[in-house]
Amino acid sequence: MKGIRQLAKHLDISIGTVSRALNDKPDVNEETRKRVLAAAEELGYVANQSGRSLRQGTTNVIGLMIESSKETVENSDNFFLGLTGGLQSVLARHKLDLVMLPCPSDEDPYEYLKRMVARRVVDAMIISATQRIDRRIDLLVKAKIPFVALGRSSSGDNYTWIDLDFEGVAASAVDRLVAKGHRRIAIAAPSSDINLGYVFVDAYQQSLERHGIPYDPKLVIRVKSSEQGGYQAGHELLLLDNKPTAIILIYELMAIGLYRRLVEAGVVPGRDLAVIGFREEPRAKFLQPALTCFRMSLRDLGVELAETLLATMPAYAKYYPKGARNTIWPLELVPGESDAFFLNP
Repeated sequence: MKGIRQLAKHLDISIGTVSRALNDKPDVNEETRKRVLAAAEELGYVANQSGRSLRQGTTNVIGLMIESSKETVENSDNFFLGLTGGLQSVLARHKLDLVMLPCPSDEDPYEYLKRMVARRVVDAMIISATQRIDRRIDLLVKAKIPFVALGRSSSGDNYTWIDLDFEGVAASAVDRLVAKGHRRIAIAAPSSDINLGYVFVDAYQQSLERHGIPYDPKLVIRVKSSEQGGYQAGHELLLLDNKPTAIILIYELMAIGLYRRLVEAGVVPGRDLAVIGFREEPRAKFLQPALTCFRMSLRDLGVELAETLLATMPAYAKYYPKGARNTIWPLELVPGESDAFFLNP
């Protein structure tokens, strides 16, 4: 069946009644509703969602914008896969669909998002990989499209965001290493303009100051957030005249590349260099010695993102009375063996 008119004719029922039955309206008796739904399934009728969206001014679709590049594909981890499980569990309550919007690495994210906004492909957005200055935030605010940012930014005066507790990670990692006698502590930070890099470096510097340790910019090694980046961080660390005794990583898969470079140089993680990774990652669990890192629930984060987003949308806000609020998402340190040794006083 190509349309609702043909379905109504087949059933010898008015178009209005068929439409209300398909849309689960309360003024249709149950017997008629079951008859309409059974006939629609038998005859292969599928509602014209695009036409309905035009009439209602909605798509019932939520967009998740992510970065897409050769590097992210080759070094993909389970972050967004875990996140979408939580997102969809909430959106399904309201019969909303989630679509991934992968922005190619060779395209300006602002221009990509502007095209999506112009086409009105989604009702609301979740943007990730927020930059220190992120024009996407101003675009969404001006377009009056509900959104939540996964990450903070210096852009925008009043918008909703959820971000990982990078300050807590830096403070906890530095405190743990200092307690084991380390004072030359390096970090591997992103080489891009992503805002989490600035947040992390600032928190690292403040943590050092709290312990009376002078900040050495040479110990901030800026590399790509990937396995290759971890390998490069290890290489640059080995070239330093006054080498660090410990390093903190800010991306999951960096640890794999770092271990490889250290082993090549005869440097043993957990014996010659203390290593603290970022988030637990399935591939990294096979590293020896076991990596000290941080744990979080991606599914719970996805649930929080979805509920926070829906709280900004008038049609769904009543279901989420806590409202839209900015949130720092906690991570829990999981001790391993990669930083288990103590320096001799």
